[in-house]
Amino acid sequence: MPYRLNRNAPTSYISGAGVVTTISAEKFYEAIALTHATIDEIANFRVDIFAVLGMRNLSAFIGELYAASLIEVTGHSYRKNPHQDGYPDLLLMDGPGIQCWNELEKAGRLRDKAPFSPFPNGGIEVKATCGAVPNAEKCRRKGLEGKPAIGEQRIGVMDNYDWKAHHQETNNLASILWDFIDGLPRIAAVFFCPSLEVNDWGEIVKPRDGGGRTTSVSIMTKGGVRKMYESWVAIYEDDPRYADFLNRKNRGTLI
Repeated sequence: MPYRLNRNAPTSYISGAGVVTTISAEKFYEAIALTHATIDEIANFRVDIFAVLGMRNLSAFIGELYAASLIEVTGHSYRKNPHQDGYPDLLLMDGPGIQCWNELEKAGRLRDKAPFSPFPNGGIEVKATCGAVPNAEKCRRKGLEGKPAIGEQRIGVMDNYDWKAHHQETNNLASILWDFIDGLPRIAAVFFCPSLEVNDWGEIVKPRDGGGRTTSVSIMTKGGVRKMYESWVAIYEDDPRYADFLNRKNRGTLI
């Protein structure tokens, strides 16, 4: 799939040890290609895994695939955070990072959550979204049978997008916007921002008593979304609607 890369994107960040680390735009693109190759393999399973997961779990799954692909294409310069609620998602394994990991392993603390929330040497977060679409009635007014189903492209009715986190300290964020293209999940755009601040995230919404199993969540503000837009790294070129959508939602012409 053809992508346009922004080689001027700010893809450097400072680790917990004060070291400047850079991931090139090409590496973000290589991770897209590897993610799609993995998706193609999954699509050959007898069971429709994408349908089994459902949209919410599928979006998280696509994010996990992209994170795993980043680890691979960067020569394992990162390690997956061993704790689901720890942060960042990918731990930087340069000299100080490896030393920190080895000390925790020697102390028998790899199963402890505290040393990984946050990890002292830092790293990058990865978040995915497939955007928001109107309710079924509004979609029918646009000539559809209802809201797009799994496997159906969403960009024609997509009307908003953002990313969610469990805390307001999320920074060094590699975020993706994905959609169904030719029936399969595909990454439409990648962003990386090393300058997110607490006020780029909304207040943490905690689950109501008896309100189910939802976890606490913070939704990125419009200011945060704009920062991600200004830090775009790659955009799918064959369908100009993705660039048009991102430019329109951010009132810009950067992509």
